[in-house]
Formats: sequence, structure tokens, C-alpha cells
Amino acid sequence: MKAENDIFSGASIKAETLSMRQWLVDIRRDLHRNPEPGLEEFRTAGEIERRLAELGIESTRAGTAVVGLLWGGMEGKTAALRADIDALPVNEETGLDFASVRGGFMHACGHDAHTAILLGAARWFSAHRKSIAGNVKFLFQPAEETSGGAQTMIAQGCLENPRVDAIFGLHVMPYLPVGKIEIKYGALNGCSTTLAITIRGKGGHGAYPESGVDAILIAAAVISALNTLVSRCVSPLDSAVLSIGTIAGGTRSNIIADEVKMSATLRSTDDRVRDLLVDKTRAMVEGISASYGGSACLEVSYGYAALVNHEEGVDMVSAAAQDVLGKDSVVWKEKPSMGVEDFSFFLKERMGAFYHLGCGGGIPGESAPLHSGKFLLEEDCLPLGVAMQVRTVLEFLKNRS
Repeated sequence: MKAENDIFSGASIKAETLSMRQWLVDIRRDLHRNPEPGLEEFRTAGEIERRLAELGIESTRAGTAVVGLLWGGMEGKTAALRADIDALPVNEETGLDFASVRGGFMHACGHDAHTAILLGAARWFSAHRKSIAGNVKFLFQPAEETSGGAQTMIAQGCLENPRVDAIFGLHVMPYLPVGKIEIKYGALNGCSTTLAITIRGKGGHGAYPESGVDAILIAAAVISALNTLVSRCVSPLDSAVLSIGTIAGGTRSNIIADEVKMSATLRSTDDRVRDLLVDKTRAMVEGISASYGGSACLEVSYGYAALVNHEEGVDMVSAAAQDVLGKDSVVWKEKPSMGVEDFSFFLKERMGAFYHLGCGGGIPGESAPLHSGKFLLEEDCLPLGVAMQVRTVLEFLKNRS
């Protein structure tokens, strides 16, 4: 396979994907009209299977996860592309004529667009399979917004048979205009961890504080201390945040509380920093509680890992964007987001990169944000997303047979 081959040029790919526009729009609008939450994407998975079959692409399904596999006409490595397929529990407020028909649910994060784009990439590769030196897997992943479907798919073997050598993914982004992509070397998204803290004291009458151990007083000391944790235990060159979101304790105004429960979220762009802060939190919570005569328990629930792009993968995405969208199409993200994305687990297993695809109208502040009931996207981004997916894979496969 030669990159200079006409069908593999950015101009040719873009022209071909632009010709798919209405097909992509129809798929996206059908999915948008029929949103399904994580692990309930049965109709969505069925539509994906049907479309892949029409394209002559074999697929397998586990639950609502679908994996398509295209064998190229020549031997080579295997690249994978991923789209998340689940919707959010959000009431739609767009007024679109193809708005959600399922009350309380909406594709407010653009996963309908991601799915349509990946099907478009499958269509392109199907049309040119004889000229491809290598194989392409199409991963349609459930439950990105909830339980983290990426880990389940990996455990089910989506990166094996044949073994995936590189993986790429995208996410539509309304603050970027159509025709732009945004990417970053290194950490792009943070990791998430939920902390559940239980502080135990000894109940008593409020008129006789010496007879009890005040769990509320201990909690106040713990809260003050935890709010110094990041500033004193993490390098200012690293990123982390710890926010206490809930607190509950006590029964009446004149009774010393014997128990207080709190919950917090911990975010960092480095899993090692996360682990350090978990250890420090545990020591601080237990130590402060003991110093007041009480005790404490910390329960840790690990969420998504930090999403860290591979340098070679970023280079490939950037090269693809400049070829397909133009030399000024790449926006380099300066700082990572503390929002999470479970594509991170794929990048822990294989080389690759994740990037943002512009879907906004171009006027800053005009487009509603992701996860909003008013979220809209410009459908001109769909064929450009397909072109980016295709060109990035070709960038990886070329000269890697």
C-alpha cells in the first residue's frame, strides 16, 4: 500500500466521504431519535450489525458491544477504531424534528455521531479492502457514560484475534468549529476515583460534650485538612483536584453525633498521583480521627484511568488532519481536562491516540455544551470525521506490512 496512491490521498478520501453525507446524516438522526442508555443499547447494536452486514463486514456481538472486522487484501498489521454508542439520562430540549422519542434520554454527548462516523469508516474500508495492507477492527462500545464498557470489551478479547497493534478514537466537541480537530501529547483526560469516608465517634448529650466524641467536629477537621492535600502533597507541575461532594451526620441539635459520612471525587492526570493521594487521604482521615478519640474508614472506588496519548499516535492524527482538513486544522490543547473518558483503558493496552472533532458553528460560546439538553452538532462534521478516521488508520498501516 502506498500513501501516494490516489485513493489514499487526503483530497480523495475527503471527496469520497463527503459523498456519504446524507447516508451518515440518516444514520445519525435515526440513532438520535432512538437513544438507549449504557448496557441497554439493544436496538442500536442491532442497527450496527445490520449496517456492517450490508457492507460485507463480519461482526461479533457480546451483550450490546459489537466488533466489526475487515480483512485487507494484503498482509499487514491491524488497526482499530472505536465509537461509544450509549446515550445519557437527559431530557432533550432542542426542538429538532428528529428529537428523542424516549422521554428522559438523549444523545447529549454526540455518541450518535460517533457511531455514524465509525460506520462511515467501515463503508470506506469495505469499498477499498483489496487495496489495504492490513486489517481494521471497528469497536462499537457500550456504557462509556456509566460502567466503563471499554474494560469489559478488552476482557472479552476485542483487541485480539487478530491482535490490534494501534487504536484511535474521537469525540465531537461543540466549542471547536467544523473543520478543526483538537489534540494533545500526553495526558488529555484525568482519572476518576470516588472516596467514601465514614467517621465514628461516641454519641452523647450536647450539654455534656466531655461524655462523647463528636464525629461532626472530627469531620470538620478532616475537611479542612483534605483541602490542603493537593497543594502540599502534589507538585505544582502536576494536576489534581479533590472535592468533597456530600456530608451527612447527626440526628438532633442537642445530640453529639456518633457518625458522619462524606463522599468525595478525586481527579488527576496521572494514575501515580492518584495512588499517592489515596494513600495520603487514608492516613489523614484515620490519623485525625484517632487524635480526637474516634476512628475512621475510607472506601475507595476506582473509576476511569487517566487518558494518556502516545506520541506516535498523536503524530499520526496530526498528519492525517493536515492532509485531510488542511495545514491549519490542528488545535493543540494546552491543558488536560479533568473530565474522564474510558478510551483511556484502550491506550493502556495499545499504542494510539484520542482527539476531539469540531462540531460547532464557529462562534465561541454559541453552541450548547456536551451533556446539555440543548446540545446540537453541525452535521457537516460527520463526513470529516470519517475522513479523519480513515486517513489516520492509513497513516498507521502504511509501510508497516
